Amino acid sequence: MKDYIATVRIKGSVIKTVVHAENTTHARLLLQYQYGWDSIVASPVLGETIKPKTPEQQRIDNLKATKDRAADALSAERQRQQVLKAQKSLTAARQIKPNVP
Repeated sequence: MKDYIATVRIKGSVIKTVVHAENTTHARLLLQYQYGWDSIVASPVLGETIKPKTPEQQRIDNLKATKDRAADALSAERQRQQVLKAQKSLTAARQIKPNVP
């Protein structure tokens, strides 16, 4: 028997699982019987074909994720400042200004 890795949906959560089967078809059938017919998100693949990332690849992925989070934070801060500026101008426009004769 071979180990097959597949991604399945269980109660709304997506997880990876391993199933022991003779081939891909049997792995798919076992997963369908165990988790339900529409639960398979990604087809089963041999466990040997998935190679773990090297430390260098993991570091690059981590740096990319950090860059994306920083870009999202920058965008959110700019939007927050724009909203604050618009609120201040709206408050200033609503204030009653006395008429000086």
